[in-house]
Amino acid sequence: MQVPLKHVIHDNQFWLSADRCLFWEEQKTLIVSDLHFGKTGHFRKSGIAVPQNIFKEDLQRLVAQIQFYKPSQLLVVGDMFHSSANKEMDFFLKWRSDLSQLPIHLVKGNHDILKAGWYEAAGIIVHPRQYSVEDFCFAHDVAESDCDNSASYYFTGHIHPGIILNGVGKQSLRFPCFYFTKKYAILPAFSRFTGLATVDVKRTDEVYAIVESSVIKL
Repeated sequence: MQVPLKHVIHDNQFWLSADRCLFWEEQKTLIVSDLHFGKTGHFRKSGIAVPQNIFKEDLQRLVAQIQFYKPSQLLVVGDMFHSSANKEMDFFLKWRSDLSQLPIHLVKGNHDILKAGWYEAAGIIVHPRQYSVEDFCFAHDVAESDCDNSASYYFTGHIHPGIILNGVGKQSLRFPCFYFTKKYAILPAFSRFTGLATVDVKRTDEVYAIVESSVIKL
């Protein structure tokens, strides 16, 4: 595992992992967004032959990050699940029972449509639109955030940010990224089974591309 990179926001240390998550040192909180658990199951249910190991590999990566950082809580900034329950949810519940001592906070995203009782049975603390910790606010979509304007900084997900890197001979590649502005951050989609939306980077923004097993500051 590559050593994570440090990004400082208002004197707080956030460690950026190539496995598409960040660790908030002061709060001992592992932060992820857009896991979309169950998405591959819905494709298979529709007759599209998507291998189930995609979901299992995402879950294994999450376990590896929890084992590495040993967080006091897991904070999901929306779209933890993809849609209604399917068989992949049974795998998740088994995983959850093995880590039942870890508090999980979920700020609901547009895909988090499971019934309230399901989240409760899974031991997930649900926040309908936002979740605030000290001067930081967490909301799934920056465009629909209810975060107080007085909040020092807020974290979002939703768009699955990507950045284009240009090479010689008009070659270009697009990679997931962490995107930081002066006011908010957009986290990469944790799931690798997602598309990317290219971010419009301004001069004052900071971007970290995730290139295979490395995080690279641009």
